[in-house]
Amino acid sequence: MDKRKVIAAYRRGFINVHECAQILGIDMGQISGLINDPYLTVDPQALRSKQSVNG
Repeated sequence: MDKRKVIAAYRRGFINVHECAQILGIDMGQISGLINDPYLTVDPQALRSKQSVNG
């Protein structure tokens, strides 16, 4: 699973920090570094540009 999506789910409150670490397969000591990493922020504009439009 994409790390950015897991961290975004944590930031939005869908999962807690323990679940986030478990999904990513890391320990609690490493999770704070990933959560605070600005490069792992999901860009909503980038996600919209990847979606295909059926029409």
